[in-house]
Amino acid sequence: MAIDWKRKLTSRKFWLAVIGLVSGLLMAFKVDGETVETISGVIMSAASVIAYIIGEGMADAANGTVVQVVEAKDEAEE
Repeated sequence: MAIDWKRKLTSRKFWLAVIGLVSGLLMAFKVDGETVETISGVIMSAASVIAYIIGEGMADAANGTVVQVVEAKDEAEE
């Protein structure tokens, strides 16, 4: 079974799990709280950008497909 990475990378649950894992590891290695918060914030910011880019790419791809179908139909009617 293949992993759907587009869907995974746009999932808030996935990114919260990543933040939880990283935060837990940092705390286990006794990294100070301020650093843990900063790193968690950076991960969440990066996740937002990644999800936006993938989501927009998927939307653009879907819109392009619709346009191509309409154009092909118009050409076939002529």
